[in-house]
Amino acid sequence: MTDTEITQVPGLYHRRIGDVLVTAIADGYVDAPFAALQSIEPGEAEGILTSNFRVSPPRITVNCYLIRAGGRIAVVDTGSGDTMGPTLGHLPALLAKIGVDRSEIDTVLLTHMHPDHSNGLTSPTGERFFPNAEIVVAEEDVKHWHDDGAMSRVNDSQQERYFMGARFQAAPYMDRLKPAVGDVFPHVTAMPLHGHTPGHTGYLVESAGESLLIWGDICHVPDIQVRRPEVTMVFDTDPAAAIETRRKTFDMTSADGVLIAGMHLHFPGFSHLVKEAGGYSLIPESWSFTT
Repeated sequence: MTDTEITQVPGLYHRRIGDVLVTAIADGYVDAPFAALQSIEPGEAEGILTSNFRVSPPRITVNCYLIRAGGRIAVVDTGSGDTMGPTLGHLPALLAKIGVDRSEIDTVLLTHMHPDHSNGLTSPTGERFFPNAEIVVAEEDVKHWHDDGAMSRVNDSQQERYFMGARFQAAPYMDRLKPAVGDVFPHVTAMPLHGHTPGHTGYLVESAGESLLIWGDICHVPDIQVRRPEVTMVFDTDPAAAIETRRKTFDMTSADGVLIAGMHLHFPGFSHLVKEAGGYSLIPESWSFTT
């Protein structure tokens, strides 16, 4: 067997939260330059990654999560579609692997409208990829990406990539948007975690005394940002608010022992956060062969 014939096992992992089945799905990854990190020197960032045996410059994991509860199916974020290169966009194929057709998904829970989270909503020709789904998304995010004034204040690349991209992805669903407020799906509550974008939202899953916070983009490079919460990303809409929200979320999840999942935590993306002298530590949950 040659090296070119070797492929990895598909990126799927099931985890029960009480009566709810949550499936982590690896949409892929993107390699980011050190310039994407702010408030840290490239040499220091490289040192942290190297000491953690991570790829350097940072390789950012992109996860989505499927939630099955009460006879219904939701997906949290839709991945990148086929717009961001060959290392991304695996959500549709992996849904097929577990026998879920996109027409069966009745709810899309968006953490926010950045291309690696919402580009998978719509085909390049503007057709809905989730024909029977309502889209749960914070009104602040929808308003921001449709704000011509806000768009005029960023460079051409950001205008095209973020503002025009979000408008294109949302267009086929504008008559089926639902605000990310309160209970948004069986056993799922929206949690405002604004900062990374104006409407950045987490989703708290609770069932039978168990809980899971799918915290979206609280971290992009966890090996660095868990250790250094003040490190922001160049694509944070409000870096100061992103830092404040990250610190508050770290404090809450570490104090309460809440299981967390994140779009950029290393797959399969379930961990606990613990507070220790001088900062925090991320403890990945042990892999289990049964749910």
